[in-house]
Amino acid sequence: MAEPIRVLVADDHPVVRQGLRTFLDLQDDITVVGEAGDGAACLAEAERLRPDVILLDLRMPGHDGLSALRELRAADNPARVLVVTSFTEPSAVLPAVRAGAAGYVYKDIEPSALAAAIRSVHAGHVLLNPDVASLLATGEAQQPTGRLTPRERDVLAELARGRSNREIARTLGLAEKTVKAHISAILAKLNVADRTQAALHAVHTGLLDDQM
Repeated sequence: MAEPIRVLVADDHPVVRQGLRTFLDLQDDITVVGEAGDGAACLAEAERLRPDVILLDLRMPGHDGLSALRELRAADNPARVLVVTSFTEPSAVLPAVRAGAAGYVYKDIEPSALAAAIRSVHAGHVLLNPDVASLLATGEAQQPTGRLTPRERDVLAELARGRSNREIARTLGLAEKTVKAHISAILAKLNVADRTQAALHAVHTGLLDDQM
């Protein structure tokens, strides 16, 4: 049996943390390994516990969630970050996605849907509330995917499906170093910083729909 997904809950409201822990600990494949009440504690616990997924609120005292997210990425912490917040404004959404959030959902999400979201981002997928995806599509100009070669588009589509370089290489019949070269070219052409942002671009521009 696979090891359970290890989750760190970062929220400044104790009742929210307790509610999330109570529900998530009922899941056979998810376990809450720690809690944090502010951004600084989130960073410390993320380093100490090395969770698989961090549930991160954006509004917290001290280091807010966005600052914590940026510092997690700067420290190369491998945890996938799922933002769970009440903020819907583009001014809050876009920086979090640019900073490397793997998912962005609202606090009124159904508990079962939250568990599914945790599983999805842990599996390497990019997960956004439909409203958030719409905000991103309208609130941020995207570089045209048409600048990519057909092979780069294939690689980007597989990347957006959450596949590793090795899996992409196997699927497309390429050498792994060739896949790495394609991804470097994709990031440069799309003017994005990392795989998550490239995957978001593929989702927003309908590339996955085109590849179906």
